[in-house]
Amino acid sequence: MSRPIRFLAAAAASLLLATACNSASTSTSPQDKAGASARGVTADSIVVGGIVSKTSSSGYSKADTDLGAKARFQRANDEGGVNGRKIDYLGAEDDGQDPSRNLAAARKLVQQDKVFSVVPMSSVTFSGADFLQQQKVPVFGWGTLPAFCGPATTYGFNGCLVPSPGGTITQSWPEGLAQALGGAKDRSVALIAADSDAGKFGIRTYTQGFTAAGFKVTYAKASVPAAAAPSDWSAYTGEILKSNGGKAPDAVVSVMQTPQNIGLFTALKRAGFHGALSDPTDYDPGLLAKATTAQALDGVYVLVQFEPFESTSPAIAQFLKDVRKVGGADVRPNLHMMTGYLSADLFLAIAKKTGRDLTTATFQKAADSFSDTGSPAGERSFPKGHTQGFGCGSLVRLKGGTYEVAVPFKCYPAIPFK
Repeated sequence: MSRPIRFLAAAAASLLLATACNSASTSTSPQDKAGASARGVTADSIVVGGIVSKTSSSGYSKADTDLGAKARFQRANDEGGVNGRKIDYLGAEDDGQDPSRNLAAARKLVQQDKVFSVVPMSSVTFSGADFLQQQKVPVFGWGTLPAFCGPATTYGFNGCLVPSPGGTITQSWPEGLAQALGGAKDRSVALIAADSDAGKFGIRTYTQGFTAAGFKVTYAKASVPAAAAPSDWSAYTGEILKSNGGKAPDAVVSVMQTPQNIGLFTALKRAGFHGALSDPTDYDPGLLAKATTAQALDGVYVLVQFEPFESTSPAIAQFLKDVRKVGGADVRPNLHMMTGYLSADLFLAIAKKTGRDLTTATFQKAADSFSDTGSPAGERSFPKGHTQGFGCGSLVRLKGGTYEVAVPFKCYPAIPFK
């Protein structure tokens, strides 16, 4: 018998990118040995659990990722499950954005909870990646981590967003911002990120992406402390505001988390910057509850790698219905909910294609020829998604306390990553 789906939810903020990949040996044997049944699969259930940064030392949280996954699994179960099996969703382990806890959570899910798949995996660290790959555990999450690019058992709901040279770079952000500004010709942009491996990688990719879109990149540094937002932003704003031949650029693009974005954008506005501000993080109605936060983010263009909540599409209407059924009629959707929801949705789609004979081997075989459209993430395709992003996105803009669609959801051609 399936255990009931456990409820775990909390308030949230948001973000992109990450680092990690340590591993440790274990005596647990991988699945699908000859004559063995698949771990986590019974006649009437599939056991699934997640890893989410619900807490962190900075206060940053992705807790609502768990709610989004629960909502999608709940609908699947209400509709009869997948090929005759219900999803036994255990909820998500909290890794606290700590690499050691991330690995410990991965081990617990496999060795103690005996999960078939880890859904969702949403953190800025993924030190459990090697262990899960060794155990042949399918993992689903946001493809902003290196471990989502390459391995056959990891699946980004929008593909691989951290490519290796020879791969491709998605252009939804540069092309979307160009459209919002009326074109990139003669436009300049400054890029800033945290001082981390992920931040440096982000600067490298987005420098190529914005240049390819026609922007002049006047500043590109991964120099902001990653652990906590600086109390004094003057050193950063001073450089940015003089980066375009002694004057300010037309746009400032931040590849950072919400606390850093609030500090940076507030400092830029106080220094008199009137150009465009953009980030990939701050799409969360919950952020607007605090007046100072809403003021800092007012006017900011936020990259959204799925159809925005303001869309009238049937897929978004279904998402809102699902999360409100689980979280309550007053639940305010956010990026993290959608991350969990889309991770679960992709897992369910591949599991359905696999059929009744569900093992990691049959699951991977089904995934290797999987493609569809119509989800809030747009097009999805594997094995393409192991090396490339799906290239779909939109821009929303916070204006007067509400989000508006600035650039409609669209899939853009990728460019080579050099």
